[in-house]
Amino acid sequence: MATSWSPESWRAQPICQVPDYPDAGKLAEAERELKHFPPLVFAGEARRLKRRLAQVSEGKAFLLQGGDCAESFAEFHPNNIRDTFRVLLQMAVVLTFGAAMPVVKVGRLAGQFAKPRSAPTETIDGVTLPAYRGDMINGMEFTEAARIPDPNRMLQAYNQSAATLNLIRAFAQGGYADLHQVHLWNLGFVADSPLGHRYRDLADRLDETLQFMAACGLTSETTPQIRETEFFTSHEALLLNYEEALTRVDHTTGDWYDTAAHMLWIGDRTRQPDGAHVEFLRGVKNPIGVKVGPTLPAEELLRLIDRLNPLNEPGRLTLIIRMGAEALAEHLPPLVRAIVRAGRSVVWVSDPMHANTVKSSTGFKTRHFNRILDEVRTFFAIHEAEGTYAGGVHFEMTGQDVTECVGGAQAITEANLSDRYHTHCDPRLNASQALELAFLLAETLKEGRLRERGRTGSLLPAA
Repeated sequence: MATSWSPESWRAQPICQVPDYPDAGKLAEAERELKHFPPLVFAGEARRLKRRLAQVSEGKAFLLQGGDCAESFAEFHPNNIRDTFRVLLQMAVVLTFGAAMPVVKVGRLAGQFAKPRSAPTETIDGVTLPAYRGDMINGMEFTEAARIPDPNRMLQAYNQSAATLNLIRAFAQGGYADLHQVHLWNLGFVADSPLGHRYRDLADRLDETLQFMAACGLTSETTPQIRETEFFTSHEALLLNYEEALTRVDHTTGDWYDTAAHMLWIGDRTRQPDGAHVEFLRGVKNPIGVKVGPTLPAEELLRLIDRLNPLNEPGRLTLIIRMGAEALAEHLPPLVRAIVRAGRSVVWVSDPMHANTVKSSTGFKTRHFNRILDEVRTFFAIHEAEGTYAGGVHFEMTGQDVTECVGGAQAITEANLSDRYHTHCDPRLNASQALELAFLLAETLKEGRLRERGRTGSLLPAA
């Protein structure tokens, strides 16, 4: 790390995607208050996630990252947190069976309150107001008062994040994540579907495995890995006033950590190598990510990598690829080859959501399930062809029974979108669609694993 870095050095760099706070004094007071708040996560937890991501970079684990597009104050409820958490648990179990390796679980939770926008303003019926930038910054209601950025919203976001983390830790460590509870993770609206039956079949197989392990002396009481699970949090480090206020020195190492989340990422709109967001994240020791769109050339990506991970530490940097299936086939292979030639260690992750957003005939923003699946399959095919490891997926999803994305086994149509369209920003997969994708992805992982064993000569003959 450059010695000139400090938590506030980003303020001297050019910055984009920032709100225009009308009251500088009120903003400064909110920042001072946040600096006195306890950390939301701890440096040791962030280091543990980095070790897990190092395993992913070496092809020894798989990353599942998912959660809300943008958390909201209005939908803050323990049932919503629980449902999203348990869908991620379901997906992880399915993927573990397919990949036959550990699945690292990272939620877009407890801090994903700010969103970049394609335009700074929004016009409806001839009225132009500032764009909605997430509940941490302003309100979604299309009124002049609601759209004024309010720094006190950072305090509310912190409090909601703390409560969310408290509940998630209880779920992860208090018995809810016990693999013996795998049947209980099925949500009601999924349970009676073909996917629900398929999930129950998998759960039955897991029960048989657990019974065998218990006979060998491996139970929830003797083996914490059965009773508990590791679960980490992440969000886009967009509002740097908030991130700086929660950046603290770890007294065991002397390093700076952003204690707002275990992992932070830089968006495709804020990844300028000499910009404020890169400047801030280059100095914290958390695992970090960068969203990579189709306009990023290999030379600039390598410059970003050198700036964000100059020591080439495994697990430090995750590249979250968001391009769309057609653009992916054209633009990803040159990036992969350039990074391999340069000997850089990165985690490759597919975000098949953002480049597949369209406006439906009924006026709603939506995403088509098949387009999402196409991009994931293309991502895995490219890495297999290049001899590199497709390390994970990044989904915007929810445990609620929403109708925001078209298609999937539920056969949601554009006419259905208005039934339960609740997102505050971009359309999310519901639990059924997320679980369906997990099964399809597990099949892809299993097929790739069998092909690899065949190539290396380790594939055992059929019994």
